[in-house]
Amino acid sequence: MSNNNTNAKENSAAVFPEHGPLDENGREILLSVKNVDITFGKKDNAVKAVQNVSFDIYKGETFSLVGESGSGKTTVGRAVIRVNPLAGGEILYKGVRISGKIPHALDRKVIRNIQMVFQDPAASLNDRATVDYIISEGLYNFHLYTGKADRQQKVEKMINEVGLLPEHLTRYPHEFSGGQRQRIGIARAMVMEPELVVADEPISALDVSIRAQVLNLMKKFQREKEITYLFIAHDLSVVRFISDRIGVIYKGKIVEIAESEELFNYPLHPYTHSLISAIPIPDPKLEKNKVLYTYDPSMHDYSNEQPELVCIGHDHYVYGSKKEIEEYKAIRDKGEPVKSITIDFSGSAGTRNTQETAASEEEIQLPPVHDTGFFLYMLLSFFLPIPGLIAAFLFRRVNYIRNYKACRKGAIAGLITFGVIVLIFLLLILLAYR
Repeated sequence: MSNNNTNAKENSAAVFPEHGPLDENGREILLSVKNVDITFGKKDNAVKAVQNVSFDIYKGETFSLVGESGSGKTTVGRAVIRVNPLAGGEILYKGVRISGKIPHALDRKVIRNIQMVFQDPAASLNDRATVDYIISEGLYNFHLYTGKADRQQKVEKMINEVGLLPEHLTRYPHEFSGGQRQRIGIARAMVMEPELVVADEPISALDVSIRAQVLNLMKKFQREKEITYLFIAHDLSVVRFISDRIGVIYKGKIVEIAESEELFNYPLHPYTHSLISAIPIPDPKLEKNKVLYTYDPSMHDYSNEQPELVCIGHDHYVYGSKKEIEEYKAIRDKGEPVKSITIDFSGSAGTRNTQETAASEEEIQLPPVHDTGFFLYMLLSFFLPIPGLIAAFLFRRVNYIRNYKACRKGAIAGLITFGVIVLIFLLLILLAYR
């Protein structure tokens, strides 16, 4: 598509096309953020919260934006739903510009197609409205129902899909737990049948025990309804589980973009390296002796040339000067995973600068992404204890400790149960022949 056609399409379109433009690999680009600047305040008090941010989100994927508090993640997410105005750049949805001044009809299309799940489920819900009205509000505003029965059917179906009950519809948000309130927030967004959902740290305010439930619920909607997510978070261990691609943002600038496993295996930018090193290890002894890498921005020398976000191959983008990009590319071309977590058993663990990248025998990798200790492993091992013990042995060999424990626990419980059943059966036979 030519630039002239694209510009004409962006300026004149009042509706979105059925499909967005394709990239060079044939992937449909649903959302494109191009050179976006966002500034708060005016004149001398102006603060540039986001600077020259660019990334694409493809249809059906989960693109995560990660970084520490104050890095500009939520600011970008709110710009996508047209809450934060842009000081520069543009945002395109299916090739149509949705930033700045757009026709009223197109603005309504944006609201209809792009929904948001907020970080605080208590503050984002109206305490004076029933759950029925909260979920129905979008249906009312856009007349997405044919009658009262149709609206009620859609709301009840959605409340069931998020794991709540129809009788909950008459209650108010303050009557629910944090996890239940977040499910209501998800139902409010999903009932609109959006194509893109901006999830702004949807699990950070929730108890650890129910975070996985909410994440699994979001993945279920993605599979069933082909929803695309812009997932905003600061917890990289969660991001690895849910993401297809990850963008790392630091002080309003994107410093690295790559596929999930690519980023965790080859964290090239020092800031990404420091974020991964901060992920807690579920072993007190290892965590106590872990060396924390800290990112020092002064390590970069950008006095002679301006850094850029450059693709170094493998669909991996890194922010840096020409010299840094060459160094990053050389590291990636070696094909040897970069170790991000170091354990110091000498007792002098502390903070180490990210410039120290030498590998040692004490370096460890993150737990395998599929080592979840899934309940089904335990259940199958219970009914099939011998194959369960074999599976436990194999998991142990490849260091999948959680899966190993689940299979072993289920197999041992199964053997004991079957042993008791056989013993009772033999006793009954003896009693019958006496």
